[in-house]
Amino acid sequence: MRICVYGSASTNIDNKYVEETEKMGKILADRDHNLVFGGGGNGLMGAAARGFRKGGAHILGVIPRFFVREEVEEICDICDELVTPETMRERKLIMEDMADAFIVTPGGIGTLEEFFEILTLKQLCRHNKPIALYDQFGYYTETETLIKASIEKMFIKDKCKELYFISDNLDEIIEYIETPVISQRSVKELKDG
Repeated sequence: MRICVYGSASTNIDNKYVEETEKMGKILADRDHNLVFGGGGNGLMGAAARGFRKGGAHILGVIPRFFVREEVEEICDICDELVTPETMRERKLIMEDMADAFIVTPGGIGTLEEFFEILTLKQLCRHNKPIALYDQFGYYTETETLIKASIEKMFIKDKCKELYFISDNLDEIIEYIETPVISQRSVKELKDG
């Protein structure tokens, strides 16, 4: 299975997140999974790649050309393949298409945007791939609170909670993404409007 890992590219984050994400990558690679990710060499992106590399996995990085031209961030130098589309939209589309499952590790605006986009696409029945929020050290507690509040205020249908899984336990995350999805829902069941 090819797993898309979303996560921070920051060099300023607490090292505990880096260590946890690198450990996750190694465990997933040991289970014969491969990586598709944003191609960055720092932060949790770089940590995921290093972990998957330690486990001997295939690594596909996808990073826009302007990141290279404008030196936006360090490019991961251990990718087996590095795809360089022109835009962020193309980058996300390639990652979405190439992945069989998604794990969202802690991250900033870009990571949150990737999570909500892939969740929206699942709500709209454009894919039925597993999406897991890896709640390392309680990072996604407030995000989960926001989603629950939106459900309570009827901006999001309750059934949308079934479209992703959140846990701080890596074993539970792995079990979730490795369990085949049984049914596809209809858009009307998941979205008003």
